[in-house]
Amino acid sequence: MSDGIFVGGGGQGYGEQQYLALKYANRHGLIAGATGTGKTVTLQILAEGFSAAGVPVFLADVKGDLSGLAAAGRADFKLHEAFTSRAQTIGFDDYSYDSFPVTFWDLFGAQGHPVRTTVAEMGPLLISRLLELSEAQEGILNIAFRLADEEGMPLLDLEDLQALLVWVGENRDTLGLRYGNISVQSVGAIQRRLLVLENEGGAGIFGEPALELSDIMAHAPDGRGRINILAADTLMASPRLYATFLLWLLSELFEELPEVGDPDKPKLVFFFDEAHLLFDDAPKALVDKVEQVARLIRSKGVGVYFITQNPDDIPEDILGQLGNRVQHALRAFTARDRKALRMAAETYRENPDFDTEAAIREVGVGEAVTSMLEKKGVPGVVQRTLIRPPSSQLGPLGSEERAAVMAASPVAGKYEERLDRRSAHEILAERAAAAAKEAEAAEAREEEMEAAEREFNAGRRYSGTRVSRSTAKPARRGDSFGEAMAKNVMKELTGTTGRRIVRGILGGIFKAR
Repeated sequence: MSDGIFVGGGGQGYGEQQYLALKYANRHGLIAGATGTGKTVTLQILAEGFSAAGVPVFLADVKGDLSGLAAAGRADFKLHEAFTSRAQTIGFDDYSYDSFPVTFWDLFGAQGHPVRTTVAEMGPLLISRLLELSEAQEGILNIAFRLADEEGMPLLDLEDLQALLVWVGENRDTLGLRYGNISVQSVGAIQRRLLVLENEGGAGIFGEPALELSDIMAHAPDGRGRINILAADTLMASPRLYATFLLWLLSELFEELPEVGDPDKPKLVFFFDEAHLLFDDAPKALVDKVEQVARLIRSKGVGVYFITQNPDDIPEDILGQLGNRVQHALRAFTARDRKALRMAAETYRENPDFDTEAAIREVGVGEAVTSMLEKKGVPGVVQRTLIRPPSSQLGPLGSEERAAVMAASPVAGKYEERLDRRSAHEILAERAAAAAKEAEAAEAREEEMEAAEREFNAGRRYSGTRVSRSTAKPARRGDSFGEAMAKNVMKELTGTTGRRIVRGILGGIFKAR
């Protein structure tokens, strides 16, 4: 089947070949099963199949085993005979060992090319999820992002965000009139969470040059799709960072890629391992975002495959979007496990040849219950399938082999050197420096004015005799004592008292008449 990926053999004696149709590969999928049942090998053979069909792949290597995709399997491998025997059983006649074009990525830059994004591209919703912020703290973060847009301050790395939050806190009274209350305590809490993220090494994922989507959708010279492997064994120590970064990448694909409808094969297949980390304690807004992406990204030509231990880990609305399913064995030791097993079995199209619930419980390592979309996107009848053996190396590459693959990578040297262009941190520092300079100049001017005033006051000279502040006019030297008395009497007569005396005298005269 040239338009499908060979998954394994099903039916009686495992002789019926099972394929995942490329035309419906962008309808998403699920790989589930308990630990040690073969999920990693299934992921490996699907990545091989998509690459061989010319479809780029992005996956996270949680345990470090998938780096072997870059090397061919060997005949001296301990499972060589088991693999060849299985290939014969399922009718895999052209089975052979082969390596695949691989690009290694690492958020910390140790086991792959550095992969970064900017704070602005990740956005307040995902950063709030990453920092585990409360609703009030998320509101302040949204204010900070809005101000960055309005003020033309690019948010590229954590330094930019930290500096902007300091500025928001300092101007909270003015900003509060427009955006609502901004608590100093909430700003401080966000800063503490950023410090924790920085101490965990998360600061390295923010900055430039940011990852270009075209680099993970590339093809090898022979036409095969490149397999992009994100080193996640160390990253899993920060599960929220792991889940947030993969969700950001998925969101970027959704927002940036053009609509393509229903292509003959996907433009990219995205494997989300340990998918339960995405939904653990996730707010409803985030779950709704994932559901929206899962529903609509299909039209962008991207297929998303969730990998987890139990289908119950995936919200029901999202689980319903996953048409291609590979279900490895589930353990049913408790009542909850049995309920989850029963519910998982009910999601498959029944096969009259066996009981689906019993099959999910009984399938061995390397075997699975599968259901792939068929014509018109209808789910196929469930089958017990023996998964085909991988063509690439089973197990991790050595450090020297990994280094050689990285050196030959088409993106070698592109992301290794970190860039630091003018952004919010530098802009706010320039503003602070300008304000300090202006304040210093104003203070100097004030000091000059005070010095001039002191000099003016010190330079004043007085002449003549000092006088008291009395308002009485002194008698002129030429006046005699009698003249002075006469003048005083006349003054009194012209005053109020004098007028009273005159009225009294005149009144007496007229009464006597």
